[in-house]
Amino acid sequence: MFDRHRKKAAVLFAAADVALLIVAFEAAYQVRAFLPLPLDFYIITPIKGLVLGFTLLLWLGSGWWLGVYERLYGNLLRAAVYDTFNQVALTTLSLVAFQFFFKLDASRVFIGLFAVFSFALLLFYRVSARPLRGWIRRQFGAEAFHVIVGWGQNAVEVGRRLEEASEYGSRLVAFVDPGDNLGESVQLKNAYPVWRLSELSAKLRADVIDEIIFSVEAEKLAELEDVFLLCDEEGVRTRVVIDFFPHVHSNVYLDRFGPLSFLTFSTTPDDEIRLFVKRSIDVVLASLSLILLSAPMLLLSLLVRATSKGPAIFRQIRCGLNGRTFIFYKFRSMVDNADALKAELEHLNERDGPIFKISDDPRLTGLGRYIRRFSIDEWPQFWNILKGDMSFVGPRPAGPSEVCQYAAWQRRRLRMRPGLTCLWALHGRDQVDFDTWMKLDLQYIDNWSLGLDLKILLRSIPRVLAGRGAS
Repeated sequence: MFDRHRKKAAVLFAAADVALLIVAFEAAYQVRAFLPLPLDFYIITPIKGLVLGFTLLLWLGSGWWLGVYERLYGNLLRAAVYDTFNQVALTTLSLVAFQFFFKLDASRVFIGLFAVFSFALLLFYRVSARPLRGWIRRQFGAEAFHVIVGWGQNAVEVGRRLEEASEYGSRLVAFVDPGDNLGESVQLKNAYPVWRLSELSAKLRADVIDEIIFSVEAEKLAELEDVFLLCDEEGVRTRVVIDFFPHVHSNVYLDRFGPLSFLTFSTTPDDEIRLFVKRSIDVVLASLSLILLSAPMLLLSLLVRATSKGPAIFRQIRCGLNGRTFIFYKFRSMVDNADALKAELEHLNERDGPIFKISDDPRLTGLGRYIRRFSIDEWPQFWNILKGDMSFVGPRPAGPSEVCQYAAWQRRRLRMRPGLTCLWALHGRDQVDFDTWMKLDLQYIDNWSLGLDLKILLRSIPRVLAGRGAS
């Protein structure tokens, strides 16, 4: 399925969710109203509408946050149960908080019934309604008839995928030989004729053809300029399969800069809207953290100064997004001349790669050993996050001397804004070897979503509070 069709399908799925949630909400309301319980249950219409509207917005927001609507294209029961349960749990808990905050007299039985009904209805739809979803897509998005120019291995693969997308309205009509030869039919699940290139103009007039897909070698595209011009004149949409760089695994998209068109390759997240949301969340959370922790941080600054010689805040140059350097802040947990002593302790290093780490580092102060174990020394980095140097979730910022020793494949971790925590923090924090650490950072980048950030944050908090994995 093409991405634009996938986005349309996601909107339709969300609309189906809204309809089913309204049914679940009303069913829960009516059942609670008729239950023979001691207290009568009634919500006036304006309040009922407010609660329902909040519930629907929250449901759609959680689905977008968790990436649920991007995954509704298979028959995986486990994924459907997991996604539906997470959405229902988030929505129900937020609904409880909403009614408590606004002092609404919403029955706990009603909220419980709503959670059960919404989970049952939506899970049933997501598991068993695949044919219905295909029908909806076809009704709201007319069938598209495709012709493929090319009939080599890649062209055949495109044809096979179009056949697989037939339930979404994709229809393969024929192949065209760019060498202008009349070939035998191409046999996939069905047999498709092979037209001559010179026949294409007449075919466009005689047959219904919505899109032409070019799957040819790069050097042949220039020879097909007349065909592109013909499609422009006829108003036929054209697509070009980008397989000129078979070993490149980047996301590929076309972008414009004024009148210029650019074919863009990216192996890092580039969804500006979601990255903006991530940055907005960072700003809000960092601001709240600095406000709430201002008194403890002031007290801790005094304790650091009182228990050892040197400044309370340790400053160091680190590498941020795409290698930009910035001043990195921490509460000082070591003696003031720790960097000068590093050379004498090099032989005790317990880590591979360019990382220097000693489990029982003699440079740690008494207070420093404690605040490092519970990551309290990282609190000043909320200021780094507020400034935009860092994020709450992302690869840990490295020093320039470490980055200079990276292998080429490891440098890609610099293409994401560094963070306080990441996947490596869930695998033992300081116990993870360097190579695994790098691979986990790249795994995070390759699979990044706002939902993944939330999961990492929620799982990191108890590990930090318990002091597990840090040294």
